[in-house]
Amino acid sequence: MIVFDGVTKKYPDGTVAVHDLTLEAPTGKITVLVGPSGCGKTTSLRMVNRMIEPSSGTISLDGKDTGRMKASELRRGIGYVIQHAGLFPNRTVLDNVETVPRLVGMGKKETRDRAMQLLEQVGLGADYAKRYPSQLSGGQQQRVGVARALAADPPVMLMDEPFSAVDPVVRDQLQDEFLRLQDDLGKTIIFVTHDIDEAIKMGDQVAVMRVGGYLAQLAEPAYLLAHPVDDFVADFVGRDRGYRGLSFQAAPRLPLASERTITLGESARDVDDDWVLVVDGDNHPLGWVEPRRIDGEVTSERLHRGGTVARASGPLRAVLDAALSSPSRRGVVVDDSGALVGTVRPHEVLTAIEEAERPVVENPDNPGAPAA
Repeated sequence: MIVFDGVTKKYPDGTVAVHDLTLEAPTGKITVLVGPSGCGKTTSLRMVNRMIEPSSGTISLDGKDTGRMKASELRRGIGYVIQHAGLFPNRTVLDNVETVPRLVGMGKKETRDRAMQLLEQVGLGADYAKRYPSQLSGGQQQRVGVARALAADPPVMLMDEPFSAVDPVVRDQLQDEFLRLQDDLGKTIIFVTHDIDEAIKMGDQVAVMRVGGYLAQLAEPAYLLAHPVDDFVADFVGRDRGYRGLSFQAAPRLPLASERTITLGESARDVDDDWVLVVDGDNHPLGWVEPRRIDGEVTSERLHRGGTVARASGPLRAVLDAALSSPSRRGVVVDDSGALVGTVRPHEVLTAIEEAERPVVENPDNPGAPAA
């Protein structure tokens, strides 16, 4: 557990970056610090590993005051991931990942095995081990940065906008893969971002900070969206917070319709509909096509990929988004293997939401049973 107790950072010119910050980052959980520029979130993060020294107050790590610990030893027990990865450009990927284990005296074979295992875990195979950072994409560099931070198996990780320098698609993939890793590893993490969507997705708890280094609200994501403490928090989390809150509701039983499909290479001439769904040989959706615009066989170049795909076991927000974003206005729903199970229309999802929120009225003649 990381505990901030009345922590303030004031610079000689009188600027207060963090003001009397008190919060707990629970063991094995992700605590996200989010807020506008100048709110002190990165300063707060860097005070944990004493890259910045607090002016007053204490930060403790599992009950130990970090201010009384030797800074070099403190940092060796904390993984650190930053924007743009911060890799050593003159070292190979493998050498970068092995850096901290070597510093803490891990054996050569153990270090090599650990590094190769981590590269696999972050989605980079053995082929990447001998490459240099300049030979990698931005997303691949961030993966190496995460692997390096995990290499010495630190109980604590600090992550300062680690995925903000990559494009949205890669960013979403990195977030998903890191959450998968976290499910297995259970690190105590403080994660800094300026993006409320990323905060809601990544955090077990979210600390919203305001300019001047004040903590505005600390809460679990679902509670934060439903109960912002004041106008600042409400404005920061966004006016669509009710829609975001659907991310924390499992999709109810939906009236899924069977959908006629075709595969690539088939003709769509006989399809009497404005849109038809194209699938692969395993019944995985590939995209939509407009039969009236196709003369001959369906090719990948004709696919309309604008609609998202939702899992039947996933959150309600994903199903509603799939229905709203589909060019056919029929949301595509798949099982956990990615195979098509049916489609649903926006009004059907909204009806399911309304019925799920409707209170059950008991039958007075038979308490506990719904009214007739």
